[in-house]
Amino acid sequence: MPVFRLSKQLIFPPVSLAEPDGLLAVGGDLSVERLLLAYRSGIFPWFDERPILWWSPDPRFVLFPADLKVSASMRQVLRRNQFRITYNADFPAVIARCSRIPRAGQNGTWITKEMQDAYIRLHKAGYAMSIESWEDDRLVGGLYGVKIGSCFFGESMFADVSNASKAAFITFVQAYAHELALIDCQVETEHLASLGAGFISRDTFLELLQVS
Repeated sequence: MPVFRLSKQLIFPPVSLAEPDGLLAVGGDLSVERLLLAYRSGIFPWFDERPILWWSPDPRFVLFPADLKVSASMRQVLRRNQFRITYNADFPAVIARCSRIPRAGQNGTWITKEMQDAYIRLHKAGYAMSIESWEDDRLVGGLYGVKIGSCFFGESMFADVSNASKAAFITFVQAYAHELALIDCQVETEHLASLGAGFISRDTFLELLQVS
């Protein structure tokens, strides 16, 4: 199938036309309007350098809040209040820190300065949010993503201290369980699988987006 090249027009091709690996389109921009349209359509950007690449994988790796798994060791960490968890206390610091963590098999980062600026704009518009883990006044872990309706689209997390990002994620899911129907993890990781994430079909994912 062809990979579609986007123009300035605010439109995406149907996700059913994506490549087997999920690649759907190239080009376009990272405006707030285009990013919101992408997420609402089951699409997300992921690229190292220009052009922008847009993806919609099938199946989709997601977590339903009711399926969250908290290990006995993590329950102890949370009971001890080892970390102070906050929301949107320092979004720019979280995304900047996520951009610097080394990732297996990658020489650089997909969270470029252009991506950071785009998601900071989304944050200022009220859609992107961060969850922070602190030890005293030191930021030691966290995550960020995009919340639209009852769906949270997770983007990245980091931990400078063991369990810091897990504590932030678990606390967030438990605190928002009453209003979140779905957490989109995008692609499979062992870390998120251990917390209860699993695969659903892209069609099912899109159906859930329509009612979220």
